[in-house]
Amino acid sequence: MQGRMGRENKLDGNASAGTLQAIFPFEMTEVMVTCAGCGASNVIGETAAYVSGMGTIVRCPSCDRALIRIARLEGRSYLDLRGSRVLRIHADG
Repeated sequence: MQGRMGRENKLDGNASAGTLQAIFPFEMTEVMVTCAGCGASNVIGETAAYVSGMGTIVRCPSCDRALIRIARLEGRSYLDLRGSRVLRIHADG
C-alpha cells in the first residue's frame, strides 16, 4: 500500500519508547491507548511501531490505524494523536 512505511520497518510499540520519552515525562510503554477507529485498547508497548528517519508511527494492532504520528524537525517534536480516542496515563504519587 503506497504512503505507508514498509512492513520491514515494523517493530513492537516498545521501539517508540525513546521518542515518546523525549516528549512525555513518564513511562510511555505502559500508557493505555484507545483506538479512535475500532475502539480497541492496548498499552503502547503492545502496539506496532514503524520507525524510520522520517519519524515514528504507532499503529493499532487490531485494525492497523495510525494512533500516534511523531516527527522531529529542527529540534521540535510534532505529534499527531488524531487516531487515538484517549491516552490513559497512570501517574504514581
